[in-house]
Amino acid sequence: MTGPADQTAGPAPADGPSGTAPRGRGGPSGRGHPGEQTAPTETIGADELAPHDLPDAARVLILHAARADAPTVARLYAHGTGAERRAVLRALPRLGLFAGPDAVPLVEDALRTNDTRLVAAAVGPYAARHLPPHSWRQAVLKCLFTGVPLTAVADWERRARGDGELGRMLGDYAHERTAAGRPVPGDLDRVLAMTRALPGAPRALTREES
Repeated sequence: MTGPADQTAGPAPADGPSGTAPRGRGGPSGRGHPGEQTAPTETIGADELAPHDLPDAARVLILHAARADAPTVARLYAHGTGAERRAVLRALPRLGLFAGPDAVPLVEDALRTNDTRLVAAAVGPYAARHLPPHSWRQAVLKCLFTGVPLTAVADWERRARGDGELGRMLGDYAHERTAAGRPVPGDLDRVLAMTRALPGAPRALTREES
């Protein structure tokens, strides 16, 4: 799958997963027939896209138009360029084939890389719905560590709310950074505060919203 040339600034995309690729696992198993995939489960709004996002958006639309089945999507991820892997990850919530956790191995593989654009693509709506708790907590820490903005983590407030284990992990991370004389990521306090919120409690307004 090819698309317009990447125009995204930042670290060069990784052309291969840094961990174990899904090849050995055979990728996620498909459910249903490709013909059942009649429409994306989510749409891509123009207001979501910056100009440098357009090549990725085009690849996502191509994936849907091709009605790629699960094995095909897994192969595209396993053998694709960094841009093609990002497209696969961003397409997951829009492909009816992946309404369940079948593609979690692809997300977890992306989170093992040091490509921040790949990490940001991995923590979208699909990860918010399907990533197991421990893996999701590790993903949040990965974002804080690598500088991926918290806004990239879909539905983080819901998943972080009242999560004492995530709060403990964040506290340990902040302590390690401080002891080493390194700055603590600005987003860490926001997530840590949410872990202390009671489940079901209304979200406090930020200064910008109030």
